[in-house]
Amino acid sequence: NIISRRRKQTGVFLFMKSWIDYFTSKKIRIVDDSNPTKLGTAMSSFAIDDTLCETIGKMSDKVAVRFWVHSKTIVLGILDSRLPNVQEGISFLRSQGYDVVLRNSGGLAVVLDDDILNFSFILPDSEALGIHTGYEIMTSFIQEMYSDVTNEIEAYEIVGSYCPGDYDLSIGGKKFAGISQRRVKKGIAVQIYLCMERSGSKRAELIREFYQRADAEASERFDFPDIVPDTMQSLSELLGTTLSVKDAMQRVRRLLHNASDHVYEQELSEEELPIFENRMTQMIDRNKKIMEMKEQDE
Repeated sequence: NIISRRRKQTGVFLFMKSWIDYFTSKKIRIVDDSNPTKLGTAMSSFAIDDTLCETIGKMSDKVAVRFWVHSKTIVLGILDSRLPNVQEGISFLRSQGYDVVLRNSGGLAVVLDDDILNFSFILPDSEALGIHTGYEIMTSFIQEMYSDVTNEIEAYEIVGSYCPGDYDLSIGGKKFAGISQRRVKKGIAVQIYLCMERSGSKRAELIREFYQRADAEASERFDFPDIVPDTMQSLSELLGTTLSVKDAMQRVRRLLHNASDHVYEQELSEEELPIFENRMTQMIDRNKKIMEMKEQDE
């Protein structure tokens, strides 16, 4: 169950534990928030994941898997809020019909829409889960999830993509997914976005225009990606077949049921709602300050 993947840029090998080793002994809770009209703003998704981290972090025998989809939203990272002219960039995104949300985890700007599936693995923190392990679990899961249609999914940074990182998932050097990770109250949220359909390069063009209008090149404190739209495609584009959000969710469920006899569905409980409300308040406050951050830096 050890999978070796070469990191093309560094020339070193990454030895990945198969996700199955971790999930087999666990009770798996599924939270389905894939209806874009159910949650409203994407702030709620980050608040829910934090809530689940607090819950799962108290347990050793449970994990949660949460689906989430949001219509026409750009999610910014903390560094994006410090762009020299971030207000102009945000105004442009809104003029194109996008909501703009500042997330509470690392990374840079990404696109969400109805053809992008996000899902999160919420795991209890432990000594066995080092800084890279959550990424490796998600990577091996996606590789198995699509093993019937491709064996070419690799994890390494795709230079020229938006929100680049060591665990960009790609086929033939074209990125279709990115993974982030957040640790809260002894819980770990490993979050992935999967670009399922339509043009990945057009989404990348949108983020490139955002950085241009926000004067990313003028930033003296941080380096922002020089986006090359052709580096990004949807999974359907890459494999030449229609692979929808619905299909992806079915594949996730199938693997989970193969891994464990204890898979169940449960929305937030009454006990979790106060935690969610607190986390949501924090997200709202964070997003109210997005404009103020620019002023404080000047």
